[in-house]
Amino acid sequence: MDAIEQIKQFYFENLSGARQEKYFIKAPCPFCNDSEKQATGVLAVYLNPDSFFAGYFRCLNRCLPGGFALHFSRLMGIDAQKVPGHEPDREPYVRDVLYPIKNLKQDITKFTSLMSKSEYAYFQEYGISKAVVDEMKIGYNGRYLVYPYYLEDGKSYAARCILPGRPEDNFWYGAENFFSGEFQIFDLPEIDRCENGVLFLVEGENNLLTLKELGYPGIAVPTAADLEFVSAERLAYINHVFIVVNNTPEAYLAARETATRLGFKARILKWPTHLKRGFGLCDLAKEEGKKFRSAVSEMIRSSKSFSPFTASEKEHRKFFQFVEQSMGEDRIGLRSGFEKLDKALSGIRGINIMGGPPKAGKSCFYMQVSTEIARRRTPVIYYDFENGRQNIYFRTLSRLSRLSDADIRTKHTDEDVVQRLKKASLEFQEMLQYFRVVTDRKLNPDIMRRQIDFLKHETRQDNTVVVIDSLHKLPFKNLSDRRTGIDSWLRYMEAIRDEQNVSFFVISELSRGEGGSYSKKPDLGSFKESGDIEYSADNAMILLPDWDPVDPISSKKRESSLWLVASRENNPGKIAAYRLEYPFWGFREL
Repeated sequence: MDAIEQIKQFYFENLSGARQEKYFIKAPCPFCNDSEKQATGVLAVYLNPDSFFAGYFRCLNRCLPGGFALHFSRLMGIDAQKVPGHEPDREPYVRDVLYPIKNLKQDITKFTSLMSKSEYAYFQEYGISKAVVDEMKIGYNGRYLVYPYYLEDGKSYAARCILPGRPEDNFWYGAENFFSGEFQIFDLPEIDRCENGVLFLVEGENNLLTLKELGYPGIAVPTAADLEFVSAERLAYINHVFIVVNNTPEAYLAARETATRLGFKARILKWPTHLKRGFGLCDLAKEEGKKFRSAVSEMIRSSKSFSPFTASEKEHRKFFQFVEQSMGEDRIGLRSGFEKLDKALSGIRGINIMGGPPKAGKSCFYMQVSTEIARRRTPVIYYDFENGRQNIYFRTLSRLSRLSDADIRTKHTDEDVVQRLKKASLEFQEMLQYFRVVTDRKLNPDIMRRQIDFLKHETRQDNTVVVIDSLHKLPFKNLSDRRTGIDSWLRYMEAIRDEQNVSFFVISELSRGEGGSYSKKPDLGSFKESGDIEYSADNAMILLPDWDPVDPISSKKRESSLWLVASRENNPGKIAAYRLEYPFWGFREL
């Protein structure tokens, strides 16, 4: 039985007089008798299997706020074990807060009694009915509209007072300890009502009210800047979060930061391009009138699960636009994958650290390995602090096409060259779906974890490869103590390796010996500024060139030897010799 059928059966078993009408279950509301409303309303449960809101119930008489199946079970006193999707091991969200003895109940009653036709008419401009305003217990103090902020205990200790038509003119009322930070979430109890379901996260109380009018569940923050106080832990049991902010670049950036914290459950609703700056849901409701519902539905339908990565199609298009623009320039680039390396390491896994002298080809080697892995549909994140995104792309395209950098930048009439470049372009485009280059110099372990999760979700793969180029250029909190910073990063990599099924390729520098030269003896003591490499690395390797990397006119072939100097599971020794096939920037295993 699929999820929708289970939800359908659950509601039919627990709603007296239930009947199905297309995508709805309708029944006499079992909660109206307990409310102040005299007439019994209709309880409607939405069942469209293609909708995010399948399983959401609400009373059309608005006797109480709606929610999803787990909230229904709590209201009805039904054992949660009988609710589809219930996880008995879930731990409820609890925060350490001391609630005051006094709350705003009497004040709210007083303010709601002062609401008159003119105040309700203000909301009606945006299509917000009196029923919604009363449901949210919005009041009036004689000049300002008063929006009570309810907390998990169902009580309000603070309210925001806003001058109608001038949202910038506002102040807080009530207990000062509840004026800021994590308490600035309007209609916070909605989160628990939407467990295992969907929730809107909106900028501005009135914008949220327009969605409430349509029957959607949601919470709001006063401004987009306050989104930072909405923690991922607080929304841990919400399946999907639709973020709606006003149409400004600043608000959109705040929404992206929030979506990054929440993960792929977040979806940012985007505004049509023709709308002016600052446009919000209230403006859209006022402009669209009766078409507002369909406009919001279209924004939901066209939304996508948030990703911090650029779409592969866009990345491919931007790169080849760059190729065309840079024709005639002198530029180089490359990468590859090897049988003897796989055999020596018993397959790629764990933390693989490779050192070598400057210009030995370490980056080039790992570019080749990682892009070959991506071509085999294993997702790869390449954290680059050395070469630049376009260099990495050029080197890959050069290796795939067996064309030099100069040939790629030249408009050819030779059919063979044209076809080779076309074929390589298609392979490159497919590879980009699994290969991401990140150059963020503010990288930290939490961001890395999130990006790995995003890429796994996008590619639907469990294994991930992460390349660090290079270990000594990772961001450190204390630049004066780089060794401690490097060892801390290695600890984080160990945790990520074990918790998220990630294999690492890490480039390290080597220490100079006497006279400033590099040792020709490959061993663990050659690695620079890290005593933890021998403990953290599953495999430690050193790439030693048999030619002089600093001599640009060296007559020797560019051959290098790769040595395994330490391993948890494999025998140390020489892995293989490799020849750099210049100018195609690909190593060939000899």
